[in-house]
Amino acid sequence: MENLSLLRKVFLFLLIDNSFSSFFFHKFIKTISLRICLFISNLSNKTTQMSHDHTHQTITTVNRAFIIGIILNLAFVLIEVGAGITIHSLSLLSDAGHNLADVAALALSLFVMRMSRVKATDKFTYGYKKTTILAALLNAVILLISIGAIGFEAVHRLFNPEPMPGQIISIIAGIGIVINSFTAFLFIRFKDHDLNIKSAFLHLLSDAVVSVGLVIGGIIIYYTHLYWIDSILSLIIAIVIIVSTWSLLRDSFKLSLDGVPVGINIEHVRTVAKQLDGVIDFHHIHIWALSTTENALTAHLVVSSDTTNDQLQCIIKSIKHEFIHLNIHHTTIETEFNNHTCKHIDC
Repeated sequence: MENLSLLRKVFLFLLIDNSFSSFFFHKFIKTISLRICLFISNLSNKTTQMSHDHTHQTITTVNRAFIIGIILNLAFVLIEVGAGITIHSLSLLSDAGHNLADVAALALSLFVMRMSRVKATDKFTYGYKKTTILAALLNAVILLISIGAIGFEAVHRLFNPEPMPGQIISIIAGIGIVINSFTAFLFIRFKDHDLNIKSAFLHLLSDAVVSVGLVIGGIIIYYTHLYWIDSILSLIIAIVIIVSTWSLLRDSFKLSLDGVPVGINIEHVRTVAKQLDGVIDFHHIHIWALSTTENALTAHLVVSSDTTNDQLQCIIKSIKHEFIHLNIHHTTIETEFNNHTCKHIDC
């Protein structure tokens, strides 16, 4: 792809440069260069289509991971409820409630990911892509509320410790470690590319960590009968999960307000555009997230007043191609000529 970009720059330079002494030779070179530039742009479009096919395969894999995670965690909830009622363990019942909330969060993430692929309409011109951001924000809030409930219960038990069968608690929690670690592993490859997947990963990882705490607490309780250990471990785990969840809450809140997505720098975007031949200036840049995986940009492009329409189209195609590598998928450009640029700050 870098070679294609370099070739495009060379032929775009030949297309725009007017230093050739011979008019007919220059016209011939301009025609050939334009055709080659358009050919390279079409070739880039085919490469982009191949990337879209890869994305489709990724979506299928993630959907399967969500379904497996929902089924396994729902089964574990039933195990915890049954064991908690049988041995009268409030800690197991509390953890079952927390896991049930996580199952609901996974189901919500799966639902909005499918909603995001619904075609746009006259009323929803971007479709329902934004629901992925709202779901990520909601999942972050649900996760913090769940951790808050665990912390509240831990403080209550710290001052009012209750006898618990440590061995059974450790066995049930051990099952939870296996299930949650396995399902979290299904998302680990994609967690840095989608906030919804990151929220699912954090939900499952937090469940695994809570289960680790329950195992450790159960073993200590079994041998020492120090029932307050369970509360201390729960509070430590709650603090660790809150710290790890804060970035999810911050990023999803930022995207819900149409902030510039993480990993994109406006000045770098401007620099990339202005380095292309034929671009005099690139300003009034607005970048926002359409979903947790797609970003959009609008901007004003300033070119020379003697730029032809064919040259302009080739410049715009080059800009869009470069922006794909910056994780900007939808680019809308308003064109200005250097002898008549807009004077308003926001136009």
